[in-house]
Amino acid sequence: MEKERKPRTPKEKYGEELRIRRIAADMTQEALSERVVCSPTLISHFEAGRRIPKRDDAQRIDRALGTDGFFVRWLEDLESKYADYFASAAELEKLAKLIQQFALSLVPGMLQTDDYARSVFAAYRPNHTPEELDDEVVTRTQRARILDGPLNPVLWTLLDESVLRRCVGGPQVMASQLHKIADLADAGRLRLHVLPHGVGAHALMDSDLTLMSFEDCAPVAYVEGFLTGNLMDEPALVAASQTAYALALSDALSQQESLALVKAVAEEYAHGQQ
Repeated sequence: MEKERKPRTPKEKYGEELRIRRIAADMTQEALSERVVCSPTLISHFEAGRRIPKRDDAQRIDRALGTDGFFVRWLEDLESKYADYFASAAELEKLAKLIQQFALSLVPGMLQTDDYARSVFAAYRPNHTPEELDDEVVTRTQRARILDGPLNPVLWTLLDESVLRRCVGGPQVMASQLHKIADLADAGRLRLHVLPHGVGAHALMDSDLTLMSFEDCAPVAYVEGFLTGNLMDEPALVAASQTAYALALSDALSQQESLALVKAVAEEYAHGQQ
């Protein structure tokens, strides 16, 4: 059986092209590193897609390989507004055919309203300016553009009930946020399930989790913590993540029950009952 290939991020495609052009120029990593004025290890990181060169380095790469500004121009498309630990996962979101996300305490980023996202960012950035928060909000909410299409990705959203009960930004912000999620579910744009508090312990208590599946590549899993994230493509780890998601989903309320609960909690917030 042919082994499924791993999905490649833009950084990895950049690195692969660099390796191809370097080999075509009959140049070793050591020789290229001397021309770029960096270590061979850094060239290796570039080619593996773990790092991207700074603009000055890309200019020297173009001169060394005679690629007429090719790597400098491509570099502009690789500059990410996301934190390094999330950048690759954000790129893969755009390629996924199926996204299955679980949130333990906060609404998933691509579903957040502007006001909800602003409250989240303000909570851990005490010395912020309104302009900085605005930039963060725009970056986060732009991820929702992948939902503009009617078909892809198929989106499953599994929420711990704590997501509904934690009042982020105040009752009106929460009411608006939960109505947005309910509207997307009503429109058939996402499959919604809630894990109620009454379930007790469940398989995903330790972490948020996102599973991504692709049309012609192996699936990946992504978990995130404070200022860190882990994108996993090792088959055993992805399979274990898929099993944990399935176990948690089996404990969740049905789609209809989940949607009814989200709407009811939204109304409680709207009428000051929370």
